[in-house]
Amino acid sequence: MLVFNKTRNLPVSALAGRADTFSSRLFGLIPRRCLGAEEGLWLEPCAMIHMCFMRFPIDAVFLDGDLKVLRIIADLKPWRFSSWVRGARGVLELPSGRSAGRLAAGDVLEFSD
Repeated sequence: MLVFNKTRNLPVSALAGRADTFSSRLFGLIPRRCLGAEEGLWLEPCAMIHMCFMRFPIDAVFLDGDLKVLRIIADLKPWRFSSWVRGARGVLELPSGRSAGRLAAGDVLEFSD
């Protein structure tokens, strides 16, 4: 799916997948060796993530129910945990560095197929 930043009028990800079942959220990007520049993964519902068994760092973008950015954890490394983000409804996982200049707290995103 396409992820677009409506606030800044910028594309965020052209090839985002969706993880909306328990097992797809649990394993997330673990099977992957890397993410392409335009790839991402939307986990919903989700307010905290783990990086156990991950092979690469990511940018984690926490969104509320209105798809407003609540918090960005840039360059989250393997074998780390995010904090619990109050009010988060989902997390958009992006390649490390992808959020820089494209996203900020308060921005509103749009997802489309």
